[in-house]
Amino acid sequence: MTSADEGRRRGRLTVYLGAAPGVGKTYAMLDEAHRRLARGTDVVVGLVETHGRAATAAQLDGLEVLPRLALTHRGSDFTELDADAVLRRAPQVAMIDELAHTNVPGTRHAKRWQDVHDLLEAGIDVVTTVNVQHLESLNDDVEAITGIRQRETVPDQVVRDADQIQLVDLPPQALRRRLAHGNVYRAEQVDASLASYFRLGNLTALRELALLWLADRVDDALTDYRRDHRIETPWPARERVVVAVTGGPEGDTLLRRGARIAQRAAGSELLAVHVLATDGLPSAPPGRIAEQRALVESLGGTFHTVVGEDVATAVVDFATGVNATMIVVGVSRRSRWREALSEGNGTEIARLAGAIDVHLVTHEKARSGRPRLSRRSPLSPSRRIAGWVLGIVGPVLLTWVLSLLRDSVSLPTELLLFLALTVLVALVGGLWPAVVSAVAGFLLLNWFFTAPTGRLTVDRPENALALAVFVLVAAGVASVVDLAARRTGEAFRARAEASALASVSRAVLSGDDSASALVERLRETFTLRAVSLLERSGASWTVLASSGPDPAVRPEDGQAVLTVDDERVLALCGRVLPASDRRVLEAFASQVGAVLAQNRLRAQAEQARVLEQADTTRTALLAAVSHDLRTPLATIRASVDALTGLSLGPEDRAALVDALGESTGRLERLIDNLLDLSRLQTGSVRPVLRDASLDEVVPLAVEGYPGDVVRLDVPETLPLVRTDPGLLERVVANLVQNAVRYGPPVVVSASDSPGGIEVRVQDTGPGLDDEQKERMFEPFQRLGDTSADTGLGLGLAVADGLATAVGAEVHAEDTPGGGLTMVVLVPRAGAGA
Repeated sequence: MTSADEGRRRGRLTVYLGAAPGVGKTYAMLDEAHRRLARGTDVVVGLVETHGRAATAAQLDGLEVLPRLALTHRGSDFTELDADAVLRRAPQVAMIDELAHTNVPGTRHAKRWQDVHDLLEAGIDVVTTVNVQHLESLNDDVEAITGIRQRETVPDQVVRDADQIQLVDLPPQALRRRLAHGNVYRAEQVDASLASYFRLGNLTALRELALLWLADRVDDALTDYRRDHRIETPWPARERVVVAVTGGPEGDTLLRRGARIAQRAAGSELLAVHVLATDGLPSAPPGRIAEQRALVESLGGTFHTVVGEDVATAVVDFATGVNATMIVVGVSRRSRWREALSEGNGTEIARLAGAIDVHLVTHEKARSGRPRLSRRSPLSPSRRIAGWVLGIVGPVLLTWVLSLLRDSVSLPTELLLFLALTVLVALVGGLWPAVVSAVAGFLLLNWFFTAPTGRLTVDRPENALALAVFVLVAAGVASVVDLAARRTGEAFRARAEASALASVSRAVLSGDDSASALVERLRETFTLRAVSLLERSGASWTVLASSGPDPAVRPEDGQAVLTVDDERVLALCGRVLPASDRRVLEAFASQVGAVLAQNRLRAQAEQARVLEQADTTRTALLAAVSHDLRTPLATIRASVDALTGLSLGPEDRAALVDALGESTGRLERLIDNLLDLSRLQTGSVRPVLRDASLDEVVPLAVEGYPGDVVRLDVPETLPLVRTDPGLLERVVANLVQNAVRYGPPVVVSASDSPGGIEVRVQDTGPGLDDEQKERMFEPFQRLGDTSADTGLGLGLAVADGLATAVGAEVHAEDTPGGGLTMVVLVPRAGAGA
């Protein structure tokens, strides 16, 4: 490649997307050609189909139109885009109509979009047209709407990758008027078109399909723009409904309500999020979470799991990250008096949501008073504040109450009451508020209730001992309660971590074990901005997998770096994670390392299997070739020597020429089979599937056989098949050649069956037993009576491999009355398209 080629830019693709035939996309494309020509741009028309429309044909005036490529196929003349002529002309812009068109055999490519790809790679800008019904992903929808299966389609990604897409649309009533006035089809076609394809309902549905498909493409562009400009606040460009589920019984109600909300606007998305809380909340039963995951997937949504210290904050962070427009949350199950003490998750989500709408849904379990653990950790700031207040005010209030009952309460009872207060403070606020409460209680007991009162002195040793024991017991109990609270919080966090790791394990067991999937799960679970898996490549780093906007390309770009192995690291971008998350992060890193090692071992095992198979094939090939190729070569050599060195009569010369031709043909077949087997084993067979008729394929496979040797029975009324005609012809030819050697006459027939179209090659030879049928498709198998066989035993192996490549199946059946019947099952046109 020259330096000029390396520096040449790729051409820009502009697509005029039509909502239906006749909306004017070709006219709009040519109108743009005139505008560009007026600006001094070098514009040519590579191919335009006017379909007899006068207004479209008039648009060609003043434009340079390149000659078309003339071709003949099956006795008919065709014209196609001459891509080579466009490349030689090398304009700045080429106008090429009907991007989804299938070319006639003999052109540069099978599809016109492939020709356009070559022009773009050559640096030529292309303006083209396509109707929405020709997009591959919408083929089934269009057939369901119109009842017509589109034979010509273009991959969606080809159109999605266009630099610019212009929607050409008309209201259904206006398009029907254009059709009625004869501006789309000839007069004799108008009535039938209006009554079938161009019905008002059909056109409305096609118009909606076009708008929704284009909205998806625009949404991708919006996501890219927000990422490139680091815009983190949600833009309500389309409805994204996030449903917060806890695993409780109200989850099904919330999910169904969210699905109904999402269905109100076409193109909406439904996302369910479950927070693995580390704040002391009880975890939901795994079975309930699995049921709700299945429910949201059945409703067309996706299920997500995140880890968060605070449920409300985690839900809002997730909704902001996915650019959600609404959060659906259920009314709290806590009783009213509990809600009076602290706001529920729904209220806090509404406070934190900002521009995101919050939809609060009531349900039968709302405010049912079901016991739940506190939403806050025992050592949270709010609990600490309450503990300090109780630790300071509580002893004073208790002293006041006991002073009123001085005559009826003894010192031991007073000590027990102050000890109970200290335990209560420890339960509420932890260790230090309880210690303060114990010290305050000691001082108050000494001052008000221990003789002599009014002074911080004790005149009786037993009272001094009681006060000392009180302080020690109060401090010990407070310490134990505080430790228990901390251990409880750690236990809840450990359970959340275990749930996160179990989620990763489930993903690996279900087959979603790619490094990209684990990186995405790591970013989602810890609500990070981006995560990258980097591999050391000399002095630089290579990104193996990444997730999120602006991923790190070097370890220095991340806020945290986790080591996977000696050559790979995980770079985390976004918020700074607490040290307590380190253990889970390291487990994720270990899981990523295990996945990479597993994939590497799997690839090595596959490579070893291929090498072993190739070595076995090579050994068998050398053993067979040493004899089977030498025999026809020896015959050819002897025949040539005799013809050139001896004086022979006409009959002898004719016999030698026949022997020479027969040996040459045998040698050619052997070499063809060897080459086909090599192509199959190296994976270089690239079928080009298209709709074809068997009456144009099968007759070519039996050419050269007399009618008394091979009889052909292929009805012309059979449905079309989806195949590569050239490769299917080779399959049938190999089967016929094999059958002729073992049991002529051979009957080749075709018929329709529930599974597809069957091509049957029936001989009357010795047949095969069940054991031989199991290994008949392996290379170098000579089965049956091989006394006159000079082949390598490759014909059936090649036929089976080529059939698999084109999506067909080959199996053997016994011929009634004796012999073998090879059956080729070919898929119908449109099956699985």
